[in-house]
Amino acid sequence: MRILLVEDDAVLGDGLSLSLNDWGFDVTLAVTGNYASSALSTQPYDLVILDLGLPDMDGRELLRQLRARKSAIPVLILTARDGLNDRVSGLELGADDYMTKPFELRELEARVKALLRRSHGGFNHDIRFGRLVLDPLTQQLTVDDKPMLLPPREYGVMEALLLQAGRVVSKDSIAQRLASHSDDLADNAIEVYVHRLRKRLEPLGIRIRTVRGLGYLLEQDSDE
Repeated sequence: MRILLVEDDAVLGDGLSLSLNDWGFDVTLAVTGNYASSALSTQPYDLVILDLGLPDMDGRELLRQLRARKSAIPVLILTARDGLNDRVSGLELGADDYMTKPFELRELEARVKALLRRSHGGFNHDIRFGRLVLDPLTQQLTVDDKPMLLPPREYGVMEALLLQAGRVVSKDSIAQRLASHSDDLADNAIEVYVHRLRKRLEPLGIRIRTVRGLGYLLEQDSDE
């Protein structure tokens, strides 16, 4: 699952990014409000962790813009502003939770996962497709209750297809999901990952169909 971390403090931002990665999340770090606004306009995220004291705008303005676009993405404010008025203002503008600095990483992890559970329909957030089961919160993929271990980018493609199972997923959407990985994405990379996944899924009675000009569709064999 993808998290946008909006934090201008380089040391804290890098440290939180490492922790979020360790918890299994794909993290984009934005150090300005304008960068964060652009990222939210062009890429899909599952959660925003938002500092209020940004160098180019108040974080509340970014939150206001987000809600004005009718976006329901969960927002966790993480800030040094601990006054009652600040907390009330942030929540009234549409934040889903509010934490003040300093904080304990264990509490942050618990709140992040609670918000993601809530936004994905409560505690029953497993996605099942044939013999495959994906827990998008822990990023665990299993086949017949046994782990299916995939390289990070193959997992990203598989997650994109499972989250939209039954619908066509565009190449652009998959590319955006993979965009935060550090190495560049080659022109034919998605085709390569899809080819590898097809080989893995064929014994399970699951196929990835190419819909010309539109993208890819996950399907089950009719006899499965």
